[in-house]
Parts: sequence; structure tokens; C-alpha cells
Amino acid sequence: MASDERFRSAVSAAGERGRRMAERQTPRKGRSTEGAVAARMERRPTRMQRVATSLRARRVWTDLARIFSTVCNPFLTALALFVIFAHTFRNDTTGFFELLFTSTLFTSIGPMLFVLWLYATDRIADLDMSRRSEREAVFTAFVIFYLLGAVALWLIHAPAIMVATMAGYTTSALVVQFITRYWKISTHAIGITAPLVALCVLYGWQAAPFIVLIPIVCWSRVYLKAHTPAQVIAGVALACLSVLVFFHIFKLV
Repeated sequence: MASDERFRSAVSAAGERGRRMAERQTPRKGRSTEGAVAARMERRPTRMQRVATSLRARRVWTDLARIFSTVCNPFLTALALFVIFAHTFRNDTTGFFELLFTSTLFTSIGPMLFVLWLYATDRIADLDMSRRSEREAVFTAFVIFYLLGAVALWLIHAPAIMVATMAGYTTSALVVQFITRYWKISTHAIGITAPLVALCVLYGWQAAPFIVLIPIVCWSRVYLKAHTPAQVIAGVALACLSVLVFFHIFKLV
């Protein structure tokens, strides 16, 4: 009897120890499961994080569009074009600077200082002249600048391609001055297309790879909501037409 009693007591004690062990393990398992779920939730991006990532990507594209729009603005592209022309057609330093100063004074330096003065005196709202009502008077001044530039280049016996290019700028500005009364054509599209067409005429296929800048600049203006696709396409077409017409008149093509 005593041995049976001890056996039952041992079994009971073992069962009690097993029950207590199970009770201690159950909370741990629950806590472990909850921790795993929490870890997965932390690794999974929240809606706010996804929105923040999307906004960052959008800012990157916006900044990229602004960079191309700023670097390829009409004043700087005209400056680059006439630097190349002056270097190509004049080997001596004096001749180089004579061509460069005469051309850029009327296409880049003068018009740029004029626009900065208008902005500094609150005559225009921004440097892009985004208000159509402000653009007509500005482009009237540009027509005068370009016309004087064409005459000045002709007087110093500049190469025909430079005179023809300046005449193309004059015509484009005159057309834009008229169109802008009713519609906002893209001067950035004109400003990047005209120099590249001129360089392709001068250098042929060597300048062709730079044509890719035309759709990039057009995309940047549309992405920044400065123009519609139709406005940038019209700018490209006007630039091509004006340059090629005057190059044909001067028998360059």
C-alpha cells in the first residue's frame, strides 16, 4: 500500500510539474508570435512611407526638369551657339572676340540684362514671363535686339551662316511676338532647336547626337506645366522653319 501511495504521489507530482511547465511556455509562445508579427509590420512600409517615397521621386523628376529648363534656356543656348561659330570662323583672338561680342551682345547679354531689369522693377512677374500679357512687349524688344545684331554682323563682314542665324532669330521673335497675343508658344523649344539645326548644317552628323536635347527640353517644359505638348511642338517647328528658310536664302543648304 505504501509503495502504491508513493507511486500515485510521484505521478501526481510529475503531472503538476508538466502542467506548470506548459503554463509557463504558453505565454512565451504567444509573446514570440506577437513579436514576429510586430517585426513584420515594422518591415512592411506604411501608407505614409509609400506616399513619402512617391513624393521624393516626384521631386527628383521636377528638379531634373528644372535643371534642363534652366541650363537650356534661350539666352544660354544662343551664347553657346555663337561661341562655337566664333571659334570655328576666326583663328586669331581679336577676330574671335569681335564675332563673339557682336553676336552675343544682341542675342544673350543685351536681352538677358533687359529681362533682369524688367523683373527687378516689377514689370514682369517672373523670369520665364509666364504671363502671356507680359510677353508681347518683351518680344518686341527682342525683335529689335536681333535685328540690330543681324545688321551689326553684316557690317563687320561676319560669316554668312552667322548673319543667316541672326536673321532666323529675328524672324522667330517677330512670329512669337504676334502669336503670343493669342497663344503661349514655347521659346525654350525654339531656343534649343534653332542652334542645333544650325550646328547640324555646319557640322553634319557630328552634331546629330545633341538632337536628343530637343525632346528632353520639351519634356521639361511640359512636365513643369509651363507649356502644353502642342506649344512645344509648335516651337520646334517654328525654329526649324525659320533657320532653314534663311539658310536657303543665304545658299547655305
